[in-house]
Amino acid sequence: MSYVGPGFEPPQPRRSRRGPMTVAVAALVPAALVGWLVYEAVADTGGGRSGAAPVTSSSATGSATASTPQDGRRSATPPDRTPATTRAGAGPLAGKVVVIDPGHNPGNFQHSSEIDRKVNIGTNRKECDTTGTSTNSGYAEARFTLDVARRLRTLLEKQGATVKFTQDGDRPWGPCVDERARIGNEAHADAAISIHADGAPTGDRGFHVIAPASVHAGSADTRRIAAPSRNLGERVAGSFVRVTGSAPSNYVGNGTGLVVRSDLGGLNLSTVPKVFIECGNMRDSKDAASLTSGAWRQKAAQGISEGIVSFLRG
Repeated sequence: MSYVGPGFEPPQPRRSRRGPMTVAVAALVPAALVGWLVYEAVADTGGGRSGAAPVTSSSATGSATASTPQDGRRSATPPDRTPATTRAGAGPLAGKVVVIDPGHNPGNFQHSSEIDRKVNIGTNRKECDTTGTSTNSGYAEARFTLDVARRLRTLLEKQGATVKFTQDGDRPWGPCVDERARIGNEAHADAAISIHADGAPTGDRGFHVIAPASVHAGSADTRRIAAPSRNLGERVAGSFVRVTGSAPSNYVGNGTGLVVRSDLGGLNLSTVPKVFIECGNMRDSKDAASLTSGAWRQKAAQGISEGIVSFLRG
């Protein structure tokens, strides 16, 4: 994701973004180092780059440049429609509810007035949503997030979980970040995850998981979910390293793959355990080769799934 908008606003300047963050448990660091070695030694196979870019923004400056995503299909579904829930059968996660939030929406670029309006994120007011970022060749983050989310849904349903999306390409724009949080809350999700890819400068690479800080301001109160969310984040980060072979971020998180932030509306407004994952940096050619590969996206979904399953099964 690009760090602009209510749930995606920029942290402090890139090299000084190490504000409030929590280092993952000691066991995660060796796993992260193994992932780094694998990442440096083995180049993932790149997939076909297709699509065109939506608005792209820099994590350092928050600037944006408009362009057009390839998937022009639009639904007549009204913006305030609540996405349908998929009910899964028996399995080790039977009775568990997971909410998956595919970041942004391919149609956001056509609805600038709607996504630019301010919503309450608890600590202040921010834009409803953003268009996200893209690879330099035009593969849009909003397409990436939907693809990984759908793969993840299939894996979790095979484990018996009930899976609900915040959007499934079934609405013309959004939802706003406050609604994204509300969908998880109203579903009484046992775990929620928002899927993204970053838009940082070239040379910044690797994934990181974002957990909510303990926030108590206005309508935001994450004190009850901060610890379980960090637990979820640590498990997802550890599994992601192991399954994908990707390195933890080299620009945030001190090599742990885990960051704690207090400025994201999608986390501030959550009342259920929730994390974001930035699966890589779309603006870096090495990361982009992975992000545009269908085989790698399947690994990403598997890594996220195994972290969620580990969290839910304790």
